[in-house]
Amino acid sequence: MKTAVARVIATGPALEMIAELRHRHGPIMFFQSGGCCDGSTPMCYQAGEFNLSDTDVYLGNLNGAPFYIGLEQYGYWEHTQLIIDVVQGNGGMFSLDNGTGRRFLTRSRLFTDEECRELGLSSL
Repeated sequence: MKTAVARVIATGPALEMIAELRHRHGPIMFFQSGGCCDGSTPMCYQAGEFNLSDTDVYLGNLNGAPFYIGLEQYGYWEHTQLIIDVVQGNGGMFSLDNGTGRRFLTRSRLFTDEECRELGLSSL
């Protein structure tokens, strides 16, 4: 049984920027950063330019761009829906949004108890 609850979604402006970056760079993908130099920001790469590990978790697809998160970060975020948005500013140093004057930003909301059940998660 496939769930209707999306673990990651994007706002209209984010979907537009994803389309722009796909037009400019070809296939792209996202990885939710867990800190370090670029903080907790969704990093956008050309497909194949970021090496995924066996423990990275696939969260979903945003306008043709697969979205992943590291297993440790997933443990912190598993009860939340990630909402990818775009704001003014500089993107992450290695992210394709760098230099556009806009950057991707992760917002989130807690899943409801019903959504948690549908996803097979324990309620909070």
